[in-house]
Amino acid sequence: MSREEYENYKKTIFGIKNGSDFEKAALEAFRVQYWNNEVYRKYCDLLGMTPENTDGIGNIPFLPIRLFKTAFVETAIDTGHNSETVFSSSATTGMVSSTHIVHDISLYEESFIRTFEHFYGDIRQYTILGLLPSYLEREGSSLVYMVDKLMKLSGSEDNGYYLYNYEELAGKLEMLRRSGKKTILFGVTFALVEMAESIGKINFKDLVIMETGGMKGRGREIRRDELHNMLERTFGASKIHSEYGMAELLSQAYSQGDGIFRTPSWMRILIRDLHDPFVYLEENGMAGGMNIIDLANINSCCFIETEDIGTVISHDENGSCIFSIDGRIKNSELRGCNMLL
Repeated sequence: MSREEYENYKKTIFGIKNGSDFEKAALEAFRVQYWNNEVYRKYCDLLGMTPENTDGIGNIPFLPIRLFKTAFVETAIDTGHNSETVFSSSATTGMVSSTHIVHDISLYEESFIRTFEHFYGDIRQYTILGLLPSYLEREGSSLVYMVDKLMKLSGSEDNGYYLYNYEELAGKLEMLRRSGKKTILFGVTFALVEMAESIGKINFKDLVIMETGGMKGRGREIRRDELHNMLERTFGASKIHSEYGMAELLSQAYSQGDGIFRTPSWMRILIRDLHDPFVYLEENGMAGGMNIIDLANINSCCFIETEDIGTVISHDENGSCIFSIDGRIKNSELRGCNMLL
């Protein structure tokens, strides 16, 4: 893939309008990554799958996500960018972090900005707050990178991060509530729980609470419905929003309530049989292992076999996949928001 072809590929994926557009772009990404990604090509060869005998999305091999812990998953193409950014997953004691090498950080930025504004509108109308201890206390968080950029684009003088200073954050929220400013609070789950237990009610019904990240081993695990009920009572919000993302992906899905997530049009969820990873559950509403196609991942791997359990509910006319997250596969490492389930 030449530099010109790479730029055309980016324009193509962000212009996807329907399933046909998506499948064509996915097959192109598979061809590029088979020939230019050594780790992925070796895996495909073990399965006997090549671009010559793959004629649809259902035949494309999905790389097990654990390989990001043991190998550098890179696609050797000319992006025109000379620097690289390395994202790593958060890890509780005894876990090994995944590493995601990003050679074109502008592709990540375009992906998350387009996705955010698709679901929430112009970022300049929001004040962005981050309650992200554990993420701020380590290097390589893709979530912190995203929130940093959203704050810069927002331009609000009230933007800011908070660690464990819950009373100060509560005061800021009360001020923003009185001023009528649109506000989004990105919060790691355990810190939102600690804050809810330590402050009185705020009654900020228009506050968007973006719950993400899980309990990180801090305190008892809480079911998602119990967590959301607690946060709704404390903050007065009518719905609790969630962000589904991971260090190994450059795209995110968002839930605007009730645990129902939607992807951008260049991201797709396939559900595999838990007993046979090469068989897909064709009917919507059936739970199984989640395979993710993220076409923004052209510099690493677009086809990821995760250890999450999920259910595809439907697809909308714009190409978004509508799905729920139902837990983790037995014996897989707990991580992120799935520690709640």
